[in-house]
Amino acid sequence: MKSSLVIGIVSPSGYVVDTGTLDRAVAYFTARGHRVVVDEAARHREQRFAGSDRERLASLHRMAEREDVDLIIASRGGYGLSRLLGDIDYGLLARSGKLFVGHSDCIALQLALLAQTATPSLAGPTACFDFGGDAVSAFTESHFWSALAEPHHAVTVEAANQPVFTASGTLWGGNLAMVTHLIGTPYFPEVTGGILFLEDVGEHPYRVERMLLQLHYAGVLDAQAAIVIGDVSGYKLQDNDGAYDLAAALDAIRQRTRTPLVTGLPFGHVRDKVSLPIGGTGYLESDGRRWTLDSTHPGGPWERLQ
Repeated sequence: MKSSLVIGIVSPSGYVVDTGTLDRAVAYFTARGHRVVVDEAARHREQRFAGSDRERLASLHRMAEREDVDLIIASRGGYGLSRLLGDIDYGLLARSGKLFVGHSDCIALQLALLAQTATPSLAGPTACFDFGGDAVSAFTESHFWSALAEPHHAVTVEAANQPVFTASGTLWGGNLAMVTHLIGTPYFPEVTGGILFLEDVGEHPYRVERMLLQLHYAGVLDAQAAIVIGDVSGYKLQDNDGAYDLAAALDAIRQRTRTPLVTGLPFGHVRDKVSLPIGGTGYLESDGRRWTLDSTHPGGPWERLQ
């Protein structure tokens, strides 16, 4: 990886609630020898969004047009990219050669970019949440910088009662609500034989199950080589749930799909998260007690970082 990158920060979704987190994220990257360009609209607010739809779209295009920027990272997630999908110039984003980084709502853009132009991106941190706090997760930053610099990086998870198998294929996925939301649109990648990784926050297990069933009924789950579940948290079980919980919801999915499903991926709305190349290649090996996912980073935007 270059000793000094030019990192662009945009706010294509929700507004930055605490601008101090954005300032600290800039300081984090700058202290490591990188130059940071914060788009002029990154601190805007309109309702719950970081400016109007037109402002956020222009911000994304403006950053893509800059010749000096190497990668573009979202300040945060939230909601808003879905409004922009029909107006984004995907050709511009692809031709820019820049690596797009983020998770949560950003997954809508990243999957659309893959579907429209076969351009890979990095499911990983957002600037404010992951690099703008008082302390930065050593796990997150280690995997982030490895994902930028090395051709491979891996994560091993200790998890009992997992299926025993090996699988390889295109890595794709991200936030479950975003993935499900794109089904039936031009922005949903048609991936077969892939490794689909999923996470979500604030969704009760029955809603998680319902979204997974939608993917199943659409033929998506059976078409994959493996399904990897990341962090699913931020919900509250209800009095009428009985013995029904997230494990029960995932068991219901396991009983319906022929594709092996493992849990425990450190990815999602959590401090400790791995970075995964959407459109890269994954190799997953599970012995029933632990599993390892090795990621091979694709070319394209990664070539600009070297």
